[in-house]
Amino acid sequence: MLAAGEQTAEPETAGEQKAEPETAGEQPAEPEAAGGQKAEPAADHQVAAEVAAPHALLMEVSTGTILMGKAEDEKIHPASVTKIMTMLLILEAIEDGKIALSDTVSVSEHAASMGGSQVYLEPFEQQTVETMLKCIAVASANDACVAMAEHISGSEGDFVKRMNERAAELGMTNTHFVNCCGLDDDEHLTTARDVALMSRELLLNHPQIHEYCTIWMENIIHTTAKGSFEFGLTNTNKLIKQYEYATGLKTGYTSVAGFCVSASAKKDEIELVAVVMGGADSKSRFQDAVTLLNSGFACCSLYRDENRVALSDLPVAGGTEDHVALKYAGDFSYVSTDGSILSDMKRSLELPESLAAPVKEGDTVGRVAYILNGREIGESPILAAGNVEKAGYGDYIRRTFHIFLL
Repeated sequence: MLAAGEQTAEPETAGEQKAEPETAGEQPAEPEAAGGQKAEPAADHQVAAEVAAPHALLMEVSTGTILMGKAEDEKIHPASVTKIMTMLLILEAIEDGKIALSDTVSVSEHAASMGGSQVYLEPFEQQTVETMLKCIAVASANDACVAMAEHISGSEGDFVKRMNERAAELGMTNTHFVNCCGLDDDEHLTTARDVALMSRELLLNHPQIHEYCTIWMENIIHTTAKGSFEFGLTNTNKLIKQYEYATGLKTGYTSVAGFCVSASAKKDEIELVAVVMGGADSKSRFQDAVTLLNSGFACCSLYRDENRVALSDLPVAGGTEDHVALKYAGDFSYVSTDGSILSDMKRSLELPESLAAPVKEGDTVGRVAYILNGREIGESPILAAGNVEKAGYGDYIRRTFHIFLL
């Protein structure tokens, strides 16, 4: 049986890597937190942690709060960390019903020709979407990435176009992808901050990724014209074995990019992602990630508003309906690193006495402000839950007639 961790034919680069060896700033813009809440500037929440890598960032996942940054906006080569976006688009395609985990993927000659980190797929070989996802998440397989890109979009080029569109939607303003697997290219660039943004999107909205990223070893079956044989997958993320809170996510290495990792971990109710880019070696990359994660867990406290105030309907003047229902834009959570007593959080409901028609579903009509230690630390928008058209002459006639009949 072949094992992914036993490849010897290729140098260890993410565009050209085999499975990786088993070794263990204060400026961020205000991130948009879960549910559309406004998050606090990261400068208020800095975690004191020193890392050897030239580029790093620590983020709390539920709020998007950046806890620590080091040269996080400098453009760098991402190597196989690129595959976070590839996996995100795969899971989004599944969620949208475009593909299913059980679908059969046929491997093209182009996909099979990918060198570097691979699972040695052969032209015209067939595997399920789920097997391909395992090959990408566990063994960082370039050939599986390209096969899935072609399966979803028809060609790798069209898939990469969607990768860049999705990056723009996520606010990854310093990212440009040229391929779907992380091969070095002068124009294939990102930043530690942007890696955290796509990592957060994957972790927050597709938690099933943990089922794949936490696989330590697993076998797949190659069935080709030559017959059937097993191939062993070994996780390139050694934190899965070495760090008790690890939940993912993706490693990468090329001689240009250095040793990289986007490491996710969860302890109690706090989920963090530590991005380390450009490490000098594999061991220091993982050590830096653990340093960031431990520092974050040691000082972070998380507040979630789990007992929301019930919202009454709001009067509407001049509309076809007299009232409109309200809803919260989403959940509210807040991260503190200064030892504040989060049970002292106060809420202030701010709504107008009435609205003027027309009202569209999704219109922001008010907010809940959150105050801690006398300072507003965030807000959660309140939205109209339905449409109310502006009343016309005929509406007033019908309403008057209805009242007369009563």
